[in-house]
Order: sequence, then structure tokens, then C-alpha cells
Amino acid sequence: MKPALLAAFAILAPECVTAGPMDRACQQANRVANPLLCECIQRVANMTLTSSDQRLAAKFFEDPARADQVRMSGSDAHQAFWERYIAFGATAERICTP
Repeated sequence: MKPALLAAFAILAPECVTAGPMDRACQQANRVANPLLCECIQRVANMTLTSSDQRLAAKFFEDPARADQVRMSGSDAHQAFWERYIAFGATAERICTP
């Protein structure tokens, strides 16, 4: 089985998942109403982001301006986070979009 197909299967396979920070933030955001999408986003986050990355990224749902603050902060830690966050977003878009 190809690695990309295997990764997609692992994300989409049904399993008992405890809601993480990205899933909770997604479900609480007024603009996102699809629980399956939020669950998929959490699964991708589990694969691509650390738990502290997830807590920071979850804040972007409630306060989108926070993303700009992090992206433009100039901090090496924030720059490294931003690179991981961009990769997470691309992967979530590829896997979680029907």
C-alpha cells in the first residue's frame, strides 16, 4: 500500500478518539458546523502537530488575529511552529476535504 494511501486510511478509519483541542475549538467555532470535519482536523493535528502546537493553533479558531501575531512575531519558536502549522493545514485540506 502506498504511504499516502496508508496515511489517509489511518486518518479516515473509524476509531474511538477523545476530542482534542483542535476538535473542541473547531466544534465551538460558529462558522464550522460539521463534527466529522472537526474530527478529521483533530486526527490530522495528532499526526502533524505537538500537543502544545495544537493548543496554540486551537486559539486561532476563536481569535484569528492571533495567527497573524504568531506568524509575524519574529520568534524562532513561532517560525518553527508556523512551518508545522502550514504543513498541517495543507494536509488537513487534502485529507479532510471531500
